[in-house]
Formats: sequence, structure tokens, C-alpha cells
Amino acid sequence: MPVNTKKVAGRREVRYASLDELLADAQRLSSTEVRELGNWSRGQIYEHLARSLDSSIDGAGFSLPAPVRWLMSLLMKRKFLNKELPAGFKSTDDFIPDETSVEAGLASLERAVARQKREPQRVMHPAFGNISRDEWNDFHLRHAEMHMSFLLNGQHAGH
Repeated sequence: MPVNTKKVAGRREVRYASLDELLADAQRLSSTEVRELGNWSRGQIYEHLARSLDSSIDGAGFSLPAPVRWLMSLLMKRKFLNKELPAGFKSTDDFIPDETSVEAGLASLERAVARQKREPQRVMHPAFGNISRDEWNDFHLRHAEMHMSFLLNGQHAGH
């Protein structure tokens, strides 16, 4: 039975200032015991984040209607880029990875972060419309924080 991720208690507090910090955290968590609080494994989380990063360059394959993007940009963009993304959002199937090993997921995430640094172009955000590269980065960091908060390491992992 899937976990209702909106109601998961005891998640890790995570805040990234850069994609390098995200990657360092993922690399650290890849070599230690980790307790997964949500529905996805570490490998799936890493793969999902890599797909999300790549979608800001390649496109997501979907977009909300223009009036909805306008409302989302007006009402939600600032929060989602600066504060936090809520857990429990249902993703499209293209972004839900099959079970993936930690090593394969981490390799995908490493490639996607390198690509973000190497390729300057960005496409329209499916919910917020035309946003800058820096705004895309902020979105990716908030998105990663939400997912990575479900991974507990060290003394927290054994509980």
C-alpha cells in the first residue's frame, strides 16, 4: 500500500543553495545506510530528479493551459521557487521512474547536473511559463529538497 507522502512525519530538513550541493548530498547518501520514508527508493528519486533537470532543457512533454500558467505564475511561482514544494503531488508517468539502482540513479543525476551547467538554453516551464535559467535552478533545488527530505541517513536511518 503506497505511503501518503503528504502525511509523512520525521522528514529530513534539506536546503540547497546550488546543484553542486544537491549532488554532493546525493553522493554522500549513496554510500551510507539510508531509510526511505516515502514510496520511492534512492535510485528512483535520483532518476526522477535527473529527468526533471533534463526536462528544463528538452521540454516536459506537457504544459498547462495558458490561463492556468498565468494563475500559477501569479499565485504559486514565488512560493515554489523560494520556499518549498509540497509533498504528495502526483507526477505524470514520464517522470515516475521504474525501480532503479542507487548507482544508476546517481549516474543519471550526475549527467543531468553536468548538462545544466553546460547547456544554457531552457524551455518554458509547464506550470509557470517563461522563466529564467536562475528561476529554473531555484525550482529544481526546491523540487530536489522535497524529494531528498524523504531520505534519512546516519543515526536516523535505523529507526
